[in-house]
Amino acid sequence: MFRPIEIAIGLRYTRAKRRNHFISFISLASMLGIAIGVTALITVISVMNGFEQELRARILGMVAHATISGAGEDLQDWQRAVEVARADPRVLGAAPYVERESLLQAGRTQGALLRGIDPALEPAVGEIADKMTEGAITDLTPGGFKILVGVDLALHLGVGVGDSITVLVPEFRSTPMGVAPQTRRFTVAGVFSAGMQEYDRQLAVVHMQDAQRLLRMGEGVTGVRLKLVDMFQGWQVARDLTEKLDQYYRIRDWSADHSNFFRAIKMEKTVMFIILSLIVAVAAFNLVSSLIMLVTDKQADIAILRTLGMSPASIMGVFVVQGSIIGVVGVLLGLIGGVALTANLQHVVHAIESGFGFEVMPADVYYITGLPTDLRFDDVGLIAVIALLMSMLATLYPAWRASRTDPATALRYE
Repeated sequence: MFRPIEIAIGLRYTRAKRRNHFISFISLASMLGIAIGVTALITVISVMNGFEQELRARILGMVAHATISGAGEDLQDWQRAVEVARADPRVLGAAPYVERESLLQAGRTQGALLRGIDPALEPAVGEIADKMTEGAITDLTPGGFKILVGVDLALHLGVGVGDSITVLVPEFRSTPMGVAPQTRRFTVAGVFSAGMQEYDRQLAVVHMQDAQRLLRMGEGVTGVRLKLVDMFQGWQVARDLTEKLDQYYRIRDWSADHSNFFRAIKMEKTVMFIILSLIVAVAAFNLVSSLIMLVTDKQADIAILRTLGMSPASIMGVFVVQGSIIGVVGVLLGLIGGVALTANLQHVVHAIESGFGFEVMPADVYYITGLPTDLRFDDVGLIAVIALLMSMLATLYPAWRASRTDPATALRYE
C-alpha cells in the first residue's frame, strides 16, 4: 500500500469526483483566488521595482555615486585625490567639480544649482553628455563663459541656445559702489533633459574654470565626484580613499543625498506588498470554508477510518494534504501567470492603449512613460513562500475539526 497513508487518502480525495459539486466549486474558487492574488502581487511589485530602478538611473545619471569634498573649505589638491581614486579597482571614474547655489536672470528669475565641470573628465562620472537635446558638453570651453541649462529651466527663463543669462552667486566683494554679489553673463550653449524636474528645473552647468573665476576660488574645487563599480559601496569606498589622503575631508554618497526619496519609495513598496498579501490571505483562507464543507461531507468516511485504527493525527494529515495540494496548485498557477504577465506587460499595455484609444502614462504629463518592470526572483520566491504558508495555515482548523470526529456519532444513522 502507498505510504504514508495520509498522502494516499489526501490525493484520493483530491482526484475523486465529489457528490457535492458546490464543494468542488468552492475549492476551485479558492485555487483561482490564490493564483490571481499571487499574479497580481508579482506584477505590482515588479512594476514598483521597475519605477524604482528607472528613478534611480535618472538620478544617478546626474549625481555621483559618492563625493569627496573639503571639510569647511575648498579642495586644493584635487589632482591627487583623482589619482588616488582612479588607482582603486572599485572606482570607474573620478572628476572634480565646483558647486554653488545661484540666481539666474533672463526673461525671468530662477534659483538654480550652478555646477562647474571638466568636460573631458565629466563623462567618466555622469551622463549629462548623453542627456543633451541641444548643443554638446564639449561646447563648454575655458574662458568662453558658456552655460548648459535643463529643459524646464530654459523654458521658465525663456532662453534658448545663443541667448544670454546673468548668473548671480552669493559671493560678495567690495566695489566703489559698496558690497555687491558676484555676477557674470553667460551664453546658453546647450539644453539637457534629465527626465527629473529636480535637475531639469534647478541645475545649470558651466566649465569648471569659469566657475572658479566667477567664485574667485583660484585652483580649488568643491570636491571630487566618483563613479563606482558597486554604487551601494559608495560610503565605504569614499572613506577608504580619504584615509589615503593627508587632509580632513567630507564624504557623502548618493543614498545620503536622496535618502528620504528612496525611503519613501521603499515604504510605499512595503505597504503595497502588505495590502496585496492580505488579498492573497483572503483567497487562501477561502480554503477554510471549502475544507470544512468537505469534512462535513466525509463524516462517514472519517468515522470508518477511525474504526479501522487511524489516529486523529493521521486524519488531520489527510485534510492538511488535500488543502495543501489546492494551495500549491494555486501558487504555481500564480507564479506562472505573474512571471508571464510581467514579462509581457508592455505588450498588454500597448494592446489596451490601442483598443481603448488612450495612453496609460502620456509623455506630456509624466517623465516616465509606459510601465517599466524589474522582475526579481528573490521577490517571487518570497511571495511564493508567504502564499504557501497562508495556505498551510488555512488547512489547520478544518483538519483539526476532522480529527475530532466521533465515529459513533457519525455512523449513528448510517
